[in-house]
Order: sequence, then structure tokens, then C-alpha cells
Amino acid sequence: MGRAFVYVILGGGVAAGYAALEFTKRGVSHGELCIISEEPVAPYERPALSKGFLLPEAPSRLPSFHTCVGANEERLTPKWYKEHGIELVLGTRVKSADVRRKTLLTATGETISYKILIIATGARALKLEEFGVTGSDAENVCYLRDLDDANRLVNVIQSCSGGNAVVIGGGYVGMECAGSLVINKINVTMVFPEAHCMARLFTPKIATYYEDYYTSKGVKFVKGTVLTSFEFDSNGKVTAVNLRDGSQLPADLVVVGIGIRPNTGLFEGQLTLDKGGIKVNGLLQSSNNSVYAIGDVASFPVKILGETRRLEHVDSARKSARHAVAAIMDSVKTGDFDYLPFFYSRVFTLSWQFYGDNAGEVVYYGDFSSSTFGAYWVNKGYLVGSFLEGGTKEEYEAIANATRLKPAIEDLAELERQGLGFALAASQTPLISPPLDVSGSAVVLEKPMHAWHATAGVILAASIAAFAYWYGRRRRRW
Repeated sequence: MGRAFVYVILGGGVAAGYAALEFTKRGVSHGELCIISEEPVAPYERPALSKGFLLPEAPSRLPSFHTCVGANEERLTPKWYKEHGIELVLGTRVKSADVRRKTLLTATGETISYKILIIATGARALKLEEFGVTGSDAENVCYLRDLDDANRLVNVIQSCSGGNAVVIGGGYVGMECAGSLVINKINVTMVFPEAHCMARLFTPKIATYYEDYYTSKGVKFVKGTVLTSFEFDSNGKVTAVNLRDGSQLPADLVVVGIGIRPNTGLFEGQLTLDKGGIKVNGLLQSSNNSVYAIGDVASFPVKILGETRRLEHVDSARKSARHAVAAIMDSVKTGDFDYLPFFYSRVFTLSWQFYGDNAGEVVYYGDFSSSTFGAYWVNKGYLVGSFLEGGTKEEYEAIANATRLKPAIEDLAELERQGLGFALAASQTPLISPPLDVSGSAVVLEKPMHAWHATAGVILAASIAAFAYWYGRRRRRW
């Protein structure tokens, strides 16, 4: 028993939905494309699970957040897939893959063959048991990676209003879930081993702003320690968590967000792996030319950084999906994937965006006691990363454009003085971009011959933009 398709997408997350939409835009024929997913529903916007899905009033529910509404595209319901002749094989686990024979074997014994395979298997949540802690199966210990996890978490939230929640982990899941739990009137304590929240991205100064804000909402922080064990009642429900520093926290609910691991198991020994994911080229093509990888599972060359990276974010999933399909359907006209790393979050009334790389020296700007502030990262004389909290659409676009341009920076104090005005001006000023040596893992930067002239032009433009920005903000306050 088996079926054959021209194109098969393995995985049913964000990347799968965006790939499907791109296939239809490029004229895929009915019956050529199949999506295989372990989840029982069509692809959806996963970020909704830690945001709107957990709200106590008017929560988001399917079909409202099926892909591709996150990018203001069509909402791809099961009916949409049927109308476009795309086969959805849902609730189905693939237990083995043979890339040489171009076949997938499902847990039900069906063989599905393909000509082109797109791996969109994403990643799984790391479990406490992998760190020597048992108790993940308790009814009030929750993870948040898929729709089943979200439904389980909502049920526990509804049963412990006014109770105590312990959030294990200070990254994306931890911060966003903590915010949602507070909105649900639950007392929240966050526990993580790092010195501050979002340690992979935030500097201590930026993290302090968010920790102070969360504290004002009632969230408590226990930093520099980890969970070692649980206390249970007679029904096997967790009543408290024990920490390595010897303290104990009461718990009616535990949310665990301690990282993810890419789902590469089916392809180990068959495809080249790198950075924990499946290594691909600029077309998102793996070491087997009939297999592509997208989203969290793909390790791809980030041209602006001059190195291969695996990025865990919805924006990367969406854009890599589109690019892989473009490469498959029209390889002649499709260049290498040129992606600017992008991360964002929205919690409470906060909203921040980050572009590029957080390497080198940090230059802060704005007022950290207000609602708008930011930072630049300058590495080897060039701006390589930008962060902004509380910006407008135009301001976020400006820091993105400035980061992609990688302008030369010769005076950090002047950059600090200009602040956001520098990005507003630089994003509109043509500059000579530094050459990249992508032969190794390091980025080799050389200053352009006319860097001083370019920088001087930016400084003049930035000064004008900074005044206009200040004046506009002042007028809005008036």
C-alpha cells in the first residue's frame, strides 16, 4: 500500500503552511503536493499558542490562526487545501525515511514516495527528564510546543485561578507564558540558571528593563538556580518545586520552557548535519539534491553574517519556506537565500524587535525609563545588530534597513548621541557595504576606501533626522 507525489512536505508547522501557499502561487498542479503531519490539524501560526490562545477573554482558537494569517496572507483552512488539490495526511507519524529510494514509511505501514522532499519537521521541546528531573507526566506540569500542549495548559490555568505558577526557563516561552499567566490572575515565579532573562539575546541592561516591568506586574524572579525535583500530593499532582539553591516554591501549575531540539532523527546518517540541524545551501537544498530543509530544522548560510546558522523563529520559518519552494519551482531565477536574522516579541503593552547579530560592542540609545529605547551592536567597525522597544512601523523598518546596510561606525559616542536618528538616516543613505569572506565561520570585514566620506554623510543626515524625530515626538506629546 502506498502513494506517490511529486512534492512532499514532511511536517505540519508554520513552514509547511507557507511552503504550501508558495507552491500554489507558482502553479503546482492538483495531486502533486502532499503534507504529512503528526498533528491532527492543518498548519497554524505557532506563536499564537503563547499569546492569544492563553488569554482569559476572547482567546484565539482555530480556524482563526491557521497559516498564513501571520503574514497577512490567505488563511489556509482544510477546505483551502482540498480546493487546491493538496493532500493533507494528518495525525500520521513517519517512522523511517530513505532518501536514496525517495520513500517515507508511516507508522501505519504506508509507503509514500516523492520526487522532491521538503523537511519541515521543526523541533521538539526539551524535557526535564533529559536533565535528570522526573515528573513531566504530572497533570499540572505543562510544556508549550503544539496545540495539544496549549489545550492542556489552558485547562490547568482555568483550574488554578489565583493560584501559584512556577515557570521554568527565562527564554521566549518562559517570558511570554509568564505574561499570559499574570493576565489570568495567577501568581508567577520564574526560575532560570542565567543571570538575567532572554540571556541569548538581551544584554543585562535590556533584560533589567523587562524584569522590572514584569516585577511591577507581580512576577517574581529566582535567578542563578535550577529545578531539581518536585513535591507531589497523593494523586500525583505537583504541589511544590525544589531548587538547587535549597529553596522550595509552592506550585499549582508548572510551565517548562527550557529549550528545543531539532527533529533530525529520521535523517541522521543520510544527510549532512550542522549546528544541530540539517545543513543546506543557499537554495535550502541539503546534501541530497532532492531534499530541502526549512524552518527550525535547517542550518543555512546567513549571508550578512558570513556563516551557517540555525535560527529558531517564525520569521525564518516563513521566509525559508517561500525561498525553498521558489528554488524548487524556478531554480534559474532564484538566487541564494539572503536572510536578515529577525526576532520579536509582544507581551503586555511591550513590543520589541531585533535585527542582525548581537556581537561586538553595545551602544544604547533612548530613555530606559520611558517606553522607547534601543541598542546597536558594532563589530569590527560596522553596525551588525539593532534592537528597539516601543517603535513605530517606520522606526522598526529603519533599524532593519540600517542593519542590512552594515554602515561603518567610527565614533561610538556619536552613534549614541544620534540614537534612533542614525538608523532613520542610514536606512535612506546609500553606503558601501563591507565585503564578506564566507569561506570560514568568521566574518572578514574590510573598510571601504571612502568609508570616512560615507560616514560623514550619514552623520549629517542622521543629525537632521534626529532633530526631526525629536521634534515630531515632542509635537505628539503636546
